[in-house]
Amino acid sequence: MGVTTMKILAISDPHGNYSKINDLLKLDMLQNIDMVLIAGDITDFGPDYKAIELIKMFTVPVIAVPGNCDNRGIIEVLNSSKAINLHNNFITIENLTLIGFGGSNPTPFNTPFEMDEDEIEQCLKELLKIVEKSPENNIKLLLTHAPPYETLDEINIGHVGSRAIKKFVDYMDIVVCAHIHEARGVMKVGDTTIVNPGMACHGYAALIELSKPNQKRTVNVELIQA
Repeated sequence: MGVTTMKILAISDPHGNYSKINDLLKLDMLQNIDMVLIAGDITDFGPDYKAIELIKMFTVPVIAVPGNCDNRGIIEVLNSSKAINLHNNFITIENLTLIGFGGSNPTPFNTPFEMDEDEIEQCLKELLKIVEKSPENNIKLLLTHAPPYETLDEINIGHVGSRAIKKFVDYMDIVVCAHIHEARGVMKVGDTTIVNPGMACHGYAALIELSKPNQKRTVNVELIQA
């Protein structure tokens, strides 16, 4: 019997510390992964070129968005690397349609890559048009740094996720997000699976398994640690 699932390693928030990545890649469950998703904060306020160090650690396709602690110059680095920059972008791989948006909604810390909610919403509206044109049976995945509001976004002062991103959750089968270090987890919102893999610098990640074409549509997520 052939392989019936697409195996995806999702990581986030390494903040320039990639010391645990090789330990993750040695895990038995991560052998034969098909791709890697990086949900931002690749560096810790730069330098931008450090992202290349992380990307070169993988032999499979890498799809990434920046985080709010990445400088905006990282976009140019991602575009010139072997990775796919998914910020305000889309790609279809087999029966998987991916759209992405990096940075975050405003924070109290004035970090380098923040946008107001209106800008995030307008960009995602355009990307949603791609999702709506994709085959009905395709699995739809949104890769963001900021979590949707009220989903894996709670800190001591309450919910701090993006209200704009929340508006698009119902259109997706899975949302991979990051940003809130203390909110690592997996949850369901309606039929949508939300996952925050946790801080990669602590050895945290998630294994996502998606059904391949001609199989019953399934989305399975397992949180892992090196």
